[in-house]
Amino acid sequence: MTDLLLSNNFPISREVTVVQNLTRINRNAQVMGGKPCIRGMRITVGTIVGLIASGHSNSEILSAYPYLEEADIYEALAYAAWRAQEIEVPLVST
Repeated sequence: MTDLLLSNNFPISREVTVVQNLTRINRNAQVMGGKPCIRGMRITVGTIVGLIASGHSNSEILSAYPYLEEADIYEALAYAAWRAQEIEVPLVST
């Protein structure tokens, strides 16, 4: 963990998080243009996250994609959350 100081001298912490044990998410340049996919299939993390964001339940998603497992949905969400994390960087004042 690295401590940073903002211009107002309040310390902030920046923690680099590495997502471990994401065994269901794969990236392959030959599959879906290299987008993160579920278990090498042609279903992207973005598709799963989009369906959840649109209000679809896990059971609806699993019915529409019977080859998925509930753990695939949770891992797609974990991957998306990891990718969306923000890191605060102090601005240099001139």
